Amino acid sequence: MKLIDGKALAAKMQIELQDKVEKLKERGIFPALVVILVGENPASQIYVRGKERDAAKIGILSEVVKLPETVSESELLTLIEQYNQDEKWHGILVQLPLPGHISEEKVLLAIHPEKDVDGFHPMNMGKLWAGNPVMVPSTPAGVMEMLREYKVEIEGKRAVVIGRSNIVGKPMAQMLMDKNATVTIAHSKTPDLAELCKTADILVAAIGRDRMITRDYVKAGAVVIDVGMNRDSEGKLHGDVDFDDVKDVASLITPVPGGVGLMTRTMLMVQTVKAAEKQMI
Repeated sequence: MKLIDGKALAAKMQIELQDKVEKLKERGIFPALVVILVGENPASQIYVRGKERDAAKIGILSEVVKLPETVSESELLTLIEQYNQDEKWHGILVQLPLPGHISEEKVLLAIHPEKDVDGFHPMNMGKLWAGNPVMVPSTPAGVMEMLREYKVEIEGKRAVVIGRSNIVGKPMAQMLMDKNATVTIAHSKTPDLAELCKTADILVAAIGRDRMITRDYVKAGAVVIDVGMNRDSEGKLHGDVDFDDVKDVASLITPVPGGVGLMTRTMLMVQTVKAAEKQMI
C-alpha cells in the first residue's frame, strides 16, 4: 500500500500557483475571489476559513461576504448580480448548503458561467458532459490531479464511482470516461454493491457513509479514492472508506484527513486564476 498524499500535492500546486499569480500581477491582473456565506453552518465556516487561508498564501485577493440566515432569495440573487457585473472579481462562490427558503438551483444559475469557479452552473456541467470542460467541480478535478501525479493508468481500466451527486459522483464519472476508463456509477440502491466494487481497478467512494467501504468491497491492488468527510460522535473526521481495513488490500489509497479535501480547495484556487486569465484575454 502506498499513500496518496493530498497535503503534499496541494502544497506543491499552491507554490506553482504563487508563481503564476505573481506573473499575472506584473501584467496588471489581480486574481480575485468572493465567497458568499449564508447563515452559521459550522462546517461551512470551517471550509470558508480554509479557502481564505489558501487564497492569502497564493496571493489571490479574497473577500468573504457573510449574510444572515434570514436573507431573502431575491437579496442574495441581487448581490450575485452585482459581483457578476464587477470586473474586479473573477470568481464567485456561494457556499453550500443554503437555508431551505433559498433555491440552490436559482443561485447556481445566477452566477455567470465564466465566474463559476465551483463549476456547478448548468452551462459548465453541460460542457463537461459534452467533452469540452471549462470550469469543473473542484473535488473530482482534484482527484484527477492526484491520479496524474501518482501516474495511475486510467485508459482501459474499470472504475466504479459510489455516489451520484452533481458535485462529485456524476462529474467524477465523466472525467474518468474522458480518460478512457470504463465507468460504473453505483449508489445506495445498487444491488450487490460489494461485488460490483470488487471489479474496480479504480474505486471512488463518495457516498457519505462513515467507513462503509471495507476490504470486502476492494479488489486486491485497486486504487482507492476516499471523498467522504464524516464526523463521529467525538467530532473526529473519517472517510467513507475504513482506512485501516482497506489499506493492506489497495495499491494506492487516500487518507482522511490529508487526502482529497485539501485538493478540492486547491483546485478552486486553480480555477480562480484560470478565470482571471480567461476574462482578461
